[in-house]
Parts: sequence; structure tokens; C-alpha cells
Amino acid sequence: MTSSTTAPAILTMDGLDELLAALRDRHFTVIGPTVRDGAVVHAEITCVADLPRGVGDEQDNAHYRLRQRDDDAVLGYTAPAQSWKAVLFPARELLQGAGGDEPATGGPYALFGVRSCDLAAIAIHDHVLTRRAAVDVRYAHRRAGAFVVAVACTQPGGTCFCASMGTGPQPEAGYDLCLTELVGGGHRFVVTVGSELGAEVLAEVGPTTATDEDVDAASAAVGAAADHMGRALATDGLQDLLYDNAEHPQWEDVASRCLACTNCTLVCPTCFCTSVEEVSALAAAPQRLRVWDSCFTTDFSYLHGGSVRESTSARYRQWATHKLAAWVDQFGVSGCVGCGRCITWCPAAIDLTAEVAAIRATPRPTAGTRTEHPETKE
Repeated sequence: MTSSTTAPAILTMDGLDELLAALRDRHFTVIGPTVRDGAVVHAEITCVADLPRGVGDEQDNAHYRLRQRDDDAVLGYTAPAQSWKAVLFPARELLQGAGGDEPATGGPYALFGVRSCDLAAIAIHDHVLTRRAAVDVRYAHRRAGAFVVAVACTQPGGTCFCASMGTGPQPEAGYDLCLTELVGGGHRFVVTVGSELGAEVLAEVGPTTATDEDVDAASAAVGAAADHMGRALATDGLQDLLYDNAEHPQWEDVASRCLACTNCTLVCPTCFCTSVEEVSALAAAPQRLRVWDSCFTTDFSYLHGGSVRESTSARYRQWATHKLAAWVDQFGVSGCVGCGRCITWCPAAIDLTAEVAAIRATPRPTAGTRTEHPETKE
């Protein structure tokens, strides 16, 4: 039983509460959106009361503020401050302790409220971390039993451009259940089933069948969101554009503003680079930790004798070119899902879409072919 054989259903707010309870009864740790420290973040939730009811947000270059909505929507925000990477691929993880190798911990998780852009990012991590020769066993452990409740976006944020990247705003696959929230004419959620397990869990809640009017309203809301993205990124010929403009002066221009603070890579849902820390103290057992790393640090590209990318311009070019061009060569898809977090959380207000547009407006190809200067490693 999948979405192709199960008619869309309707859940009320009480039904949504029952859905969360049903997931907890199945021993899932439910992680979902909640308000903390002035932002919508992902944390463990137990009921609808934990959700950001009546909360929206404003996002722009270096700008994030919560706002009060004029309705009781619980999914009326856009991309949260965190991506799901923080749950499935933690920023700090113990690899070895005094007793030897440490097993993976955490889960099984029910991920509630996964936006389409983040769903695409999880799919990218699935490929990069579990479907190549070297499997990341810790990620695989958390991901294997995860139950995904996706959310169709009906109101894009000021920095969203998932429509440009083909990753939203409507989730297409990779979920167990998908919700579209409708607040006009009665608060309700149109539910689409994406897996047999999703159908089983939904059946425990006892939803009603969605009417054609409900389905049409959900489709119209998502369509309106696609037409009103806060940002846009032209992707035609993007790989060649970036490869052929490795010496474009725009890289120096952006470097004059970039702080190399690593914020963009930390909030990016697809960045997966890590380093290893050795921790030793007289009063504690030694530990080996895996921690997130960033290509914006000088040590990231350090080889014997020094750093390969000493300048900020080289590091920004590496990040942008790998994300938007070389990632396609390596993994078959773009490394950018259009969530806009790198724009929102950049303290220097650097806008990736604007930087690419500037290069496109004044291309200055360097001599040679695209194969002579691709950025191939993050």
C-alpha cells in the first residue's frame, strides 16, 4: 500500500496529536519543530502543544526573525535554523573512548515536519554516506529506521529557491507520510501516504478521506508557493559557467566581504566534511571525536608544507563551485537544495544566488576547457 493506491486523507489538529502519539507508541523518538531562543529549531516533541503554533518567520540576507501569524498554523514557518543533518549526522560524535570503538547511538527517529528541500538533502546524504564503497555506519544506523513525516510548503521564505533547484516545494518521494496544512475554511491537514508503514501508522489514527476540494486547495497552495520564491537561481549551463570562470573577479569581490566564519557550511543540509579530534586530560579518559569541518578553514586543505587554499577567494570559489558544479560530476545531483540557509545565516549578508548571477552577467572565461580546472573535492 503506497501513495499510488491510497487516497489522500484528512487529519484534524486532534488527529495530528494522535499521529504523534502513535509514533511514540511505536517507540520512535519524535523530532520536530519547536520554538527555542527566538528561532524554530528541531528538538524532541511529544504533542501538538510543542509545535510552533501561530508562528511564522522573516528571512533575508543576514536576517532571521520570528513573527506572529494571524492564524493558528503549526507549520507556517519556512526553513528552520537547523537542518536534519544535526540529527542524523551530529556535529560532534564519539568514535573511540577508553573501552575502544564506540557504537552508534540514537534512534529510531521519527522526523516530523521535513520540508521538501531537506528531504532532498537527506536523499543526497543517503547516496554519499551509505551507497558508496565506504559506508558511514553511524549515519546508516540512524537513517535505517527513521520514519519521515514530510511537509509541503505553502509559504516560501525570503531566501528560499527550491523551485529553481527542482527540490520543492512539494515533496515527491522519500517520505512515509506527507502533510499539507490548510487553515482557511477549517484547520486541517491533507495527508498523502508514501510507504506501507506510513499507511499502517495513519490507519491507527483513523483519518477521514480527503475531498476533491481539499486536494485542490492543497495543490493550489503549494503551486502558489512555487510561484513566489524569495530567490531564484538560473541553473542552465551552470557547471560550465563556474568551471570556465575560475579566475573571475567576482571571487575576489565576495572574498572582500566574506568572514570565512564557516556559517554557510554549518547550516548547509548537504555539507558532510568532518575532521577528527583527539581529547586527552589528566582527569579523564582519552577520547576520539568526529566533528564537522569546513572548507572555509585554512587547515581544511592543509598538505605537507602549507594550505592549498590560503586565500578566502579560493575557499569561497571551492565551496560554491563544488556545491553547484563538481557535486554533479561526483554524485549525479547538485549539492544545493535551495533551502536558503546560507543566505539567511551569513553575517556578511552574502547571497549565493546573487554571486552566481553576477558571474553570469559578466562572464570572463579563463583559457582552456572546463576539464582543466574543475573543483572536484569539498
